[in-house]
Amino acid sequence: MNNPLLQLHGMGQSPWLDYIRRDLIEAGGLQRYVQEGIRGVTSNPDIFEKAIAGAALYDADIAALPHDTPLQLYEALAIDDIQRACDVFLPLYRETGGTDGFVSLEVSPHLAHDAQGTMAEAMRLFKAVSRPNLMVKVPATGAGLAAIESLIAVGVSVNVTLIFSQQVYESVCHAHIQGLERRRRTGQPLAHVASVASVFVSRIDTLIDAMLEEKARKSPAQAQRCEALMGKAGIANLKQVYQRYKAIYHGSPFAALRQAGAQVQRPLWASTSTKNPRYPDIMYVEALVGPETVNTLPLSTLQAFCDHGKVQPTLECGLDEAQQALLSLEQLGIDLEQVMEQLLQQGLQKFVEPFDRLLRSLQQKMEGVVR
Repeated sequence: MNNPLLQLHGMGQSPWLDYIRRDLIEAGGLQRYVQEGIRGVTSNPDIFEKAIAGAALYDADIAALPHDTPLQLYEALAIDDIQRACDVFLPLYRETGGTDGFVSLEVSPHLAHDAQGTMAEAMRLFKAVSRPNLMVKVPATGAGLAAIESLIAVGVSVNVTLIFSQQVYESVCHAHIQGLERRRRTGQPLAHVASVASVFVSRIDTLIDAMLEEKARKSPAQAQRCEALMGKAGIANLKQVYQRYKAIYHGSPFAALRQAGAQVQRPLWASTSTKNPRYPDIMYVEALVGPETVNTLPLSTLQAFCDHGKVQPTLECGLDEAQQALLSLEQLGIDLEQVMEQLLQQGLQKFVEPFDRLLRSLQQKMEGVVR
């Protein structure tokens, strides 16, 4: 078997595509990726901004769709794309019993600190898309966690996004389990409620590498030690997250729910494109292969992995070294929890900015296209 995507699946990992665009669906490209081994799709405001604002591909629909505001127009365009993608993946969703074949759609990033607003918008989008294989994306803020528990409790599948720290990851697991417990107490079915916890990787290295470079400049005596830790934090953090996943979902916290037929909340590795040209282009794919996980790949990373990816069970290799790398960073004065909180706030802003750019672009297109 020479197909790396199928090899990943053979190791228990589901490769998802972190990209969506109308022409990819219409021209059959998405269907081909499914046939080659892609098992789901994630989207975010940045992806939609590039797709909708960056080309004339959607202009005919912009002129034809009923709308009063740019936000209504965006939702109509996004929902149509998501529905089409869900339809492509629906056979896989059914074939896997509702564990794969999902397509993710994010709530407005402006609702990140509004639990009730997030809950209301997620329910509205879930009903509007009206596909069983939709996952609603909600960020792992304090307000987001409350919304996640409530959404799981009413049977909405959730992709929890923008997770960086191990502590926040555990809070996400708790919200998922509490939501399922609420369903179980009221006698509602559990098996169809799916969730993934999206833990970001490359952004961790980008920020911590910059901190290490600064420390090396200020203290040449520590330069060699700093250099040895470059590019290590992201993968080490995810390896530790996976150990927490196993303790929770293969231990007592989830045992009763597992017996009742509930699905585990799989860890999803996100932000897997390599930002630093010094590093191998698929390092965040090859180093994180393990069972009951998802890796969501941007288009360029997917193409690179299909071209020269090697698949081995790496996720639980070098656990002692991973733990030591994180400890060494702390010993150098890098506060990992503070770093992870900074990354969460930056991540929220990185979704707000393209979302707002998209709405401005749609306003301009409405004025220029709609007669």
